[in-house]
Amino acid sequence: MVQTGNCVTSNGIAVVKNTRSKLFSYIVARDFGFAPNPFFGVCSLATCKPKIRNSARIGDWIVSTGSKSRNKQGVLVYVMRVTETKTFNEYWKNEQFQQKKPNLRGSKKQAFGDNIYFRDETGQWHQLDSHHSYPGGRPNQHNIQRDTKADRVLLSTDYTYWGGAGPPIPQKFDEFGLCCAGIGHKNRFSEEMVKAFVKWFRSLGEKGYCGAPLDWTRTP
Repeated sequence: MVQTGNCVTSNGIAVVKNTRSKLFSYIVARDFGFAPNPFFGVCSLATCKPKIRNSARIGDWIVSTGSKSRNKQGVLVYVMRVTETKTFNEYWKNEQFQQKKPNLRGSKKQAFGDNIYFRDETGQWHQLDSHHSYPGGRPNQHNIQRDTKADRVLLSTDYTYWGGAGPPIPQKFDEFGLCCAGIGHKNRFSEEMVKAFVKWFRSLGEKGYCGAPLDWTRTP
């Protein structure tokens, strides 16, 4: 392997390295510790947000705030730097993530496991009895179609998850339009803004799982 500038050449193939981190911002409308799933030392985004899961690369940042309906507008739910990605089948089979398969008879963090999809040899998707299936375990085709639009799971060991106890984002970031106002996401931020946000986030000094999901206080 030979590296030249921002390119890595391997077996005669030149690959451009991701030298500039992007930031993706969106609202967590329902915070049950499912999407994202911040448990067992790894924050995973394995369901919902297929456009983000398809686009984000290792080194990029995912930032999410609470919803206006829950009086959490502009308040952080979690921040993660993508450190690894996997396909659904890779996630399903990996020994490290077996504890992220849902156990509806276990604790809440076990019940909201997000390792719920695999695809068989015929290409058919299978969905575990989970937060995204119907009661009784019947597969929810709507969720299957949406979630599997991106056969990609984002993973992070560099994250902070506050759930319902996150800090408000400083007003100085308002001028950059950091927070979303509704459905969808934003990712067209300047390098200056991304660096400023990361610097502020790092200054908080909090890492890992720091607070319970907001919606654990109500019935799903």
